[in-house]
Amino acid sequence: MQALPLPGLTAVILAGGFGTRVRHLLPGIPKPMAPVLGRPFLDWVLDFLRREGVASAVLSTGHLAEVIAAHYTTGFAGSTRVQCVREETPLGTAGGFLHAALSATDSAETKAWLVLNGDSLTVTHLRPLLDLVDDPSVDGALLAVDLPDASRFGTLEVDGDGWLRRFREKQPGAGLINAGVYLLKAPLLHRAPKERPLSFETELFPRLIESGARLRVIPCDAAFLDIGTPETLQQAEEFVRASAAWF
Repeated sequence: MQALPLPGLTAVILAGGFGTRVRHLLPGIPKPMAPVLGRPFLDWVLDFLRREGVASAVLSTGHLAEVIAAHYTTGFAGSTRVQCVREETPLGTAGGFLHAALSATDSAETKAWLVLNGDSLTVTHLRPLLDLVDDPSVDGALLAVDLPDASRFGTLEVDGDGWLRRFREKQPGAGLINAGVYLLKAPLLHRAPKERPLSFETELFPRLIESGARLRVIPCDAAFLDIGTPETLQQAEEFVRASAAWF
């Protein structure tokens, strides 16, 4: 069942990376546009967002940006309004988000931004995250997935009340990983460092925490896939089939 669209919320989908580990498998195609069941992976991300009530999205593009822009020339993917904002030089994950958000046509009307990667999917209800938009005690939030083997990812250190303390480096074993899905309220954009490139994990979030920003971690039990390696790219079609109810 599709959720009702949420006013004042815009998604920024990070789709500007070089996709170094899978570039040889996708000649002339940026990683988020990898074909999965006859459609770009990015289309499945947009379908998932629409089902969860997110009807407006900005695509932060860079590498092969023209391929993404050509696919979304109508400005809509289904009923989702889509804008493309290109970074001319690599800005980092947080830098790309800030550039896209501040350049979006509806930036002034957006009270919260939902940030996610264009090359991964965490299929779970977003309502626990989105319900925080109107919670004055929260400045932002992150979605986290508990994995039995978190060795490919950095993990999160969370205090006893559920607030983010810091990001940990990759290490073997189980852990609570950053799913790459963030809710950031509009005032946080103006507290961000000015330098570029800028990373979420190593620069923006640590600086925000130091400045007193309150970032809630929302754990979830969810199916998760990123298509950043040849092995996981091969799993994408089966993942989408198994998650059909979410699209």
